[in-house]
Amino acid sequence: MKVKVAINGYGTIGKRVADAINLQKDMEVVGVTKTKPDFEAKLAVEKGYKLYVAIPERIEFFEKAEVKVEGTIDDLLEKVDVVVDCSPNKVGAENKPKYEKAGVKAVFQGGEKSHVAEVSFNALANYDEARGKNFVRVVSCNTTGLARFISVVKSVADVKKVRATMIRRVVDPKEDKKGLVNGIMPDPVKLPSHHAEDVKTVLPDVNIVTTAFKVPTTLMHVHGISIELDGKLEDIVAALEEEPRIMLVSEEDGFTSTAKIIEYARELRMRYDIFENVVWRESLAIHEGELFAVQAIHQEAIVVPENVDAIRAMFEIAEKEESIRMTNETLGIK
Repeated sequence: MKVKVAINGYGTIGKRVADAINLQKDMEVVGVTKTKPDFEAKLAVEKGYKLYVAIPERIEFFEKAEVKVEGTIDDLLEKVDVVVDCSPNKVGAENKPKYEKAGVKAVFQGGEKSHVAEVSFNALANYDEARGKNFVRVVSCNTTGLARFISVVKSVADVKKVRATMIRRVVDPKEDKKGLVNGIMPDPVKLPSHHAEDVKTVLPDVNIVTTAFKVPTTLMHVHGISIELDGKLEDIVAALEEEPRIMLVSEEDGFTSTAKIIEYARELRMRYDIFENVVWRESLAIHEGELFAVQAIHQEAIVVPENVDAIRAMFEIAEKEESIRMTNETLGIK
């Protein structure tokens, strides 16, 4: 029996999660939703996804636009076991009562507050905590990147404290109505940024403080990380090399910026999706008991494998290692 999945919000994250789920042998996409009959809605239908209207009162707009729909979100919830909610920030929390009433499980995204779910989730950090849960929150792209990196380091070293600075892309590429055109914005100005507390939702024992800045780019985030620890650099590098969800790259190979990483990914994957943390090998160093590292995070794709693994944990259909292996194989994560 396959887990029947609904994608509520076929946008930047939703369309990627839908395609990823369709590659899994133990789950299937029953339908996806949109709030308006735009090009993404039309593409969803062209790709073979059954389309439903996320806001029932707007069904007439789809009919006028001659975009075929199967019904509303309420009709879709009657046919599925779990909803992956990829709606805009805070809308997921508003949708939760609808899921509870329908008796379906739900996976929320990192734009929601942690209390929307029973557990915040990162596959490497706390897969087993999501086993059997009804409501799980996959943490944000930046938190996913931090949690992965710290989890791998913790596997071979005694981590004492973490300090990280997020240099954040200001908006996703398609968001042309928003953006910081010419400037750098501390976000927030006061310390710490929310990322530290978010990391603690999946790694509660980690002493971490973060700062963040928005810069006028759309491609990727970049993290500067320092970790006070007891451990050997060679052990840490070896652990990073062995973890498929970490991609080590080198300046010697031409990876001089996020633009070069994206150019590489354009040849590697559909939509140039990078599901892995991209860590510059040359940045890895230990100085006076502190590990230093620089990594890039593709905000549009990094949480996709986590959504897949979250579903397996919630339905207890695979152990941690097996779920991660299956997800990695289907998404081409090596």
